[in-house]
Amino acid sequence: MDDQKPRAPAISDPPPNQTLALEKPKKPPRNKYALACATLASMTSILSGYDVAVMSGASVFIQKDLEINDTQIEILAGIINIFSLVGSVAAGRTSDWIGRRYTIIFAAAIFFAGALLMGLATNYAFLMVGRFVAGVGVGYALMIAPVYTAEVAPTSSRGFLTSFPEVFINSGVLLGYVSNFAFAKLPDHLNWRIMFCVGAVPPIFLAIAVLAMPESPRWLVMQGRLGEAKRVLAKTSDTPEEAQLRLLEIKEAAGIPENCNDEVVAVSEKSHGEGVWKELLLRPTPSVRRILIAAIGLQFFQQASGIDSVVLYSPRVFEKAGLKSDSNSLGATVAVGFMKTAAILVATFLLDRVGRRPLLLSSAGGMVISLVILASCLSVIEHHPHEKLTWAAAMSIATVLTFVGSFSIGLGPIAWVYTSEIFPLRLRAQGASLGTATNRILSGVVTMTFISLYKAITIAGSFFLYSGIAAAGWLFFYFFLPETRGRSLEDMEVLFGKKPEGGEEEKKKGEAEVVHGVGEDSNAKTEV
Repeated sequence: MDDQKPRAPAISDPPPNQTLALEKPKKPPRNKYALACATLASMTSILSGYDVAVMSGASVFIQKDLEINDTQIEILAGIINIFSLVGSVAAGRTSDWIGRRYTIIFAAAIFFAGALLMGLATNYAFLMVGRFVAGVGVGYALMIAPVYTAEVAPTSSRGFLTSFPEVFINSGVLLGYVSNFAFAKLPDHLNWRIMFCVGAVPPIFLAIAVLAMPESPRWLVMQGRLGEAKRVLAKTSDTPEEAQLRLLEIKEAAGIPENCNDEVVAVSEKSHGEGVWKELLLRPTPSVRRILIAAIGLQFFQQASGIDSVVLYSPRVFEKAGLKSDSNSLGATVAVGFMKTAAILVATFLLDRVGRRPLLLSSAGGMVISLVILASCLSVIEHHPHEKLTWAAAMSIATVLTFVGSFSIGLGPIAWVYTSEIFPLRLRAQGASLGTATNRILSGVVTMTFISLYKAITIAGSFFLYSGIAAAGWLFFYFFLPETRGRSLEDMEVLFGKKPEGGEEEKKKGEAEVVHGVGEDSNAKTEV
């Protein structure tokens, strides 16, 4: 009868349902409070994208109204990126001093003033002053929005939320194009002024809304305000355990004892960012040096591959492709805006599922292919000036769309996501501002030289040049940038202390399983 007794299940043979539960942990729901904070902070980027892109169509009418030449238009369009260098450098120290939240409000005030100055300009010099003020606002917005969002977001959705600034930049670009198209029929002395003045309305509502946001918990810890940081983390984390673990790691990074649970504690005199530039540039550790190279290299290739030339001068590109009327070229430009916005929306949902590296490499590859085809089609059109090559014109328009789509699904958002998450806590704001400054310098150089460049080596030659730079970028990304998906902000310096080829394999087995072994449900595990 003994053989008829039911066999007790072996400890090594868990029930099927239990095995499934272990392999595929339940994904936590999206933290709505963190989502709302990221959305509000990222809205400054709408203003940034609008101020940059609205010049694309406005420049056509400014040139007619103020009777200025191509060189002056080239400088006017591109100088905002050089001016934004001032804002991007100042934003790091400002946000360390007054906090991330009030820095966003300050940026909104700058945008408001810049929009009014540009819209009310009576001559070229007055318009340049307005462009300078708006440029400072762009620099502030590009730096502060991703840093704040990265510091507030839980690890499971940091890529998703930190890509929001790029989503809103693209939304601003689209609104700038729509504004060009909507007001183009007005008289030349009025239409471009309205295009600029419209940009003065959103900053008012944004500044008021941001007052409802909490301060960054990491900035609060740096100021010794542990009680406030703990309450913010409780609201922005997926679980209470994650909130506690995040607080412990932030305290460790800030040099505060783990067992210190006071509401307010005394902190270092350098809690407002003093001495950071020396640690970044003069005496960096090997891992910080590698982080700095990664941030600067990523921002360099994002802009050097020519995206802002397409955004700012797409009407001219389409004119070279065969669209001769202002209405048709501005209409095609609106399509560019829609493509950028749609692609970035796709990217937001893939960053935490697929990872940074796969999207980045796919994006750069798509950009290279698109630029080569675009340059080839424009070359054919240039060599047959008296023929109407409809197929070449259609291919040119299509490859401009695939180029901006490829950019926006990877390199566009990841440059900001990656830069805002890889620096150690005390270096983050000013390190990110250095990456932003690099981005703005390159953007200014590219946009201020595009007309001169295509007159010197033809417009096809310009895009062949951009394709070569994008190909070099692909190699840099492949060999130099490790994956950061699923890693805590406090863990980044350790990640960059290892070679990208072997760093992941050298980690502990359990940690590697957390990062790589769960597939699309990897975000379900709490990692801080």
